[in-house]
Amino acid sequence: MHHSYAVNHLKHLESESIFLLRETIAQFQNPVILFSGGKDSIVITHLARKAFWPARLPFPLLHIDTGHNFPETIAFRDRLVEEIDARLIIGSVQESIDKQRVVEEKGPNPSRNALQTVTLLDALDEHQFDAAVGGARRDEEKARAKERFFSHRDEFGQWDPKNQRPELWNLFNGRKHHGEHFRIFPLSNWTEMDVWQYIKLEKLELPSIYFSHDRETVQRNGVLLAVTEFITLLDGEQVQTLKVRFRTVGDATCTGAMESPATSIEDIIKEVAAARIAERGTRTDDKRAETAMEDRKREGYF
Repeated sequence: MHHSYAVNHLKHLESESIFLLRETIAQFQNPVILFSGGKDSIVITHLARKAFWPARLPFPLLHIDTGHNFPETIAFRDRLVEEIDARLIIGSVQESIDKQRVVEEKGPNPSRNALQTVTLLDALDEHQFDAAVGGARRDEEKARAKERFFSHRDEFGQWDPKNQRPELWNLFNGRKHHGEHFRIFPLSNWTEMDVWQYIKLEKLELPSIYFSHDRETVQRNGVLLAVTEFITLLDGEQVQTLKVRFRTVGDATCTGAMESPATSIEDIIKEVAAARIAERGTRTDDKRAETAMEDRKREGYF
């Protein structure tokens, strides 16, 4: 892509996202950024800092901690929070399990991804957040392609794809009844490639697991999983040390690695340009059913 065209394109996306973040602060009493430590939430946080600079970040960050995170992600999160002087709130899935709000999955590969929804809705309720800003993009997955920028959720945190509000001429309708809330998606129109190009342009730091490193892995159901304390090796499974990186930094039980020599943002951009597997194609939790993501979104997932 021609350099100046690419920069103009990114600046256009940036200004649209900043507009949405300012609109969020204007329309809601108590908004929060959903922060996973992944690249999209890092970009959102950066955009929010730009939108309100030189004032302090007006959003707290809410991390829904599955307890199955890669340690690199948590270390990065804590460093960033300190650096930008943000307020961090942690919603713990382990706590939800301990309080018997949810039940841990059985089996050798228990994913806590589905359990996050309850923890998230509990945290939104406890802190009375009326808008939650997330990094989801329409290019990620079919259900997410149906999203609006301002996505209405009912008092149970549920999403009704048939009851979405029109968004014409950049007019956003944040009106809601008591107990309802909105999810805000400022990166809706970005692609995975846009995000990487923007990270390069803005020289943003990322958790190290996005870049190639040696890691013990095991092949399971066509997905390369990191060998961690959270999974149980099955009979006959061979552990291999490979050069891998991760495209998303989710729950270590379901976030697949990919073999890659990419050690820099430039390398990753070349890889993304040549890639044929969608970004979430390495997520085993989305593979459970054709409509897995939409079903979880209806229940209140990100």
